[in-house]
Amino acid sequence: MREASPSGREARPTRVVVVPEGPLLVDGPVEVELGDGRVAYSDRPQVALCVCRRSRSYPWCDTSHRRRGPHRRDTPTDTD
Repeated sequence: MREASPSGREARPTRVVVVPEGPLLVDGPVEVELGDGRVAYSDRPQVALCVCRRSRSYPWCDTSHRRRGPHRRDTPTDTD
């Protein structure tokens, strides 16, 4: 179910773009609640959220994933 905007029209969903080996691009403004309860705000029209946790400005992406090479996730393989 979608909410109606103040004008009575159906509100547009928030757009999130998954960038391979990169951040999540989210149409802003956004409010991000972190695991420890802190809240980060951005009023930018689009933000890049870090998913590799390498960013020095976490939760915002600072492109650290590019300088340090691909992030390897520990995932089971078919041979395990």
